[in-house]
Parts: sequence; C-alpha cells; structure tokens
Amino acid sequence: MIKAIVTDIEGTTSSISFVHEVLFPYADANIQAFVQQHASRDDVIDILKQVESEVGSSLSVDEAIQTLRDWIKADKKITSLKSLQGLIWESGYTNGDFQGHIYDDAYQRMMQWHEQGIPMYVYSSGSVKAQKLLFAHTPFGDLTPLFAGYFDTTIGAKVEPQSYLAIAKAIDLPPEEVLFLSDIKKELDAAKTVHMQTYWLVREGELNVLAEHTQVSDFHSIHLS
Repeated sequence: MIKAIVTDIEGTTSSISFVHEVLFPYADANIQAFVQQHASRDDVIDILKQVESEVGSSLSVDEAIQTLRDWIKADKKITSLKSLQGLIWESGYTNGDFQGHIYDDAYQRMMQWHEQGIPMYVYSSGSVKAQKLLFAHTPFGDLTPLFAGYFDTTIGAKVEPQSYLAIAKAIDLPPEEVLFLSDIKKELDAAKTVHMQTYWLVREGELNVLAEHTQVSDFHSIHLS
C-alpha cells in the first residue's frame, strides 16, 4: 500500500520547456548583475566559495560568474549553481517576471491526494529553495502547503539508489510504501532498486507497455494501491 508520494518536477509536474526556456535563460541573463550586486551577502559568498571548491582553484568574481554560466549552458547538476539560480529566480518570481508552470492534471491529482491525507514530497535536482519558489508562484496559487517536505541533491544524486533509501528513512517509511514519479528512466531505476514503487511520466510520444516502469501520459492515469 502506498503511504507517501515523492515526485520529480521537470517533465513530471511541470514542463521541461518552462525550465529550459524561462528559468535557465532568466538566470543566465541576470547572473552577472545579481552576483556583482550581492557579492557581499553571506549566502552569495558561500556559493562562490563552493564554486572555487568545485573547480579546485581560486577565482575572481568574474571568473566564478563565467564558470556558473558555463554550467548553466551544460545543464550541470551542481549544488552551488542550483543554489544561486534559486536566489535569482526568487527575485524573478517576486517581481512577477514569470510564474511556475504546473500541468493541470498534476494540480488536480495532487489536490485530491492532499485531501485524502497522502503525504507528498518533492525530489528534484533544483535546490529546495527553487522548488518552493516554483510551487509558491503558480497560476493555481501557492501550492507549497500540499507538500510535507522537499529534497534536492544534497541528499544524493537522483540516479543513485542510496538517495532513495535516504529519502525513505527521512520520511520514516519503508521504500515499498513510497511511490516515486519521474520522467527519467535512470531515476526510476534507482528508486526501483531499493523497492520503491514507480510511475514513468511520458508527457509526449507513445507509451510503451513493455517498459520497465509503468508509463502514463498524465497524473490522472496514476493509480495508488
């Protein structure tokens, strides 16, 4: 029996195009001005130190900015980058420059699960801060009350089975009673390795009935057991 649901964001609850056509370009366009303006803030200083640690050498502010922009273009899943993007996106959401995209079916089904008392969690490569910002600023309003918790790469890489064991331990449930939703096979494989239940979101294209994980085109097709 499923007692909790853990969901990915990009390609699952939200469109991939929103991330790649709205969020990433916004961060890239504003990263230089943001870092230069807030270089004395403790959180930004910590991020710049993390960037230096990642590359293994001292960097000027401009060199760190260029490194971060290179990581954005390469879609690197690096915690320091995700943290900085979260700060920049916070400014964009607050200014009303954009809203977080949520599929209608995901919103409707998550509302039902919430009303049924099923705990829901988010696990995304984006920082917890970025996750909360997206769900707090949607066309449906603030959806953060729907979730009991959030996880990012600080708990582990999404393709590593150990990460899913850590999540199950954090929410105090055996993996067998947790359902993981994602559009990425390697993530689903990792979750299934530790015996989590899985659904594979395929938002575009034909469903493969022979796939290793049950494929669905939307949240309405997800059945809890």
